Amino acid sequence: MEREILGGTGISVSRFAFGAMMLGAMGNTDRAESVRMIHAALDAGINFIDTADVYSHGESEVIVGEALKGRRDDVMLATKFSMPMGPDANRAGASPRWIKRAVEASLTRLGTDHIDLYQQHRPDHLTDIDETLGALSDLVRAGKVRVIGSSTFPAELMVEAQWAARRGGHHRFRTEQPRYSMLTRIIENDVLPTAQHHGMGVLTYGPLSSGWLTDRDPARSHRAGMAPEVFDLAVPENRARAETVERLRKLAGDAGLPLAHLAVRFVLSHPAVTSVLIGPRTPEQLDDLLVAQGPLPGDVLDLIDEIVPPGTEVNRYDNYRAAAPAIEDPRLRRR
Repeated sequence: MEREILGGTGISVSRFAFGAMMLGAMGNTDRAESVRMIHAALDAGINFIDTADVYSHGESEVIVGEALKGRRDDVMLATKFSMPMGPDANRAGASPRWIKRAVEASLTRLGTDHIDLYQQHRPDHLTDIDETLGALSDLVRAGKVRVIGSSTFPAELMVEAQWAARRGGHHRFRTEQPRYSMLTRIIENDVLPTAQHHGMGVLTYGPLSSGWLTDRDPARSHRAGMAPEVFDLAVPENRARAETVERLRKLAGDAGLPLAHLAVRFVLSHPAVTSVLIGPRTPEQLDDLLVAQGPLPGDVLDLIDEIVPPGTEVNRYDNYRAAAPAIEDPRLRRR
């Protein structure tokens, strides 16, 4: 398994990271099998595991913690906070009050005394970034967190966070975790260049676009049961996506690759990307993805560009950044 240094941290991480979102009630409900999958990933050379408090409402973190017993020191362990963990508005976001509670809960579920990479899962437009960075810096100084990062931040907030850290003398976000696939390339315009400019490691998610970029029928996938509207071909944007996928499937066949392998290797080919999250639900999916390593040849990348031009996206509803925060969140434009 190839490795790269994560941003400017000096930490060596595998090009594949094991994404644990599908472990637990949201995906694989067999805990023993989930633990075996993590062990198989580690045995294959993956040393980077990513989860979040919100995944299966904490169950994913518990499974990861169980799997890492006796192997914790060999793993770069990442988790996330800020998504709602209950109906109370104070059990979400990036306020210092919630961060201090959220990290203690994650540490307990993970069965560890520190988190290697603690990420803000989504922007919090109601909390001053200086407050958030101050609280996260306290965790670093206390030894509970080693590195901090952001996830699904637009470029302007990435820059704001870097400047806030400099002004306030805080630890800065060293990583960004954006959605990225052959169908969702909008981050090539600004997020990836911004990460490169600030020396941030990039851990991408969604390389298979919720199952669309596989040789399986996406409408029969596990994800289709979670969000059927994403696969409804009565929706024009989904029909456009299906047509694009067929063109990419033909390209994959011409290149002698399964579509899922083409998709993963496409993400790995971008120089800004440190690691790509693979989030298998079954051992068979893990085994298949583990062999999809290495970048793609330039001529194949050129053909992908012809189907989905750089910096574009096929379905704007795939990416939360399609609308400005004030449009998406009524709290920001109404009293």
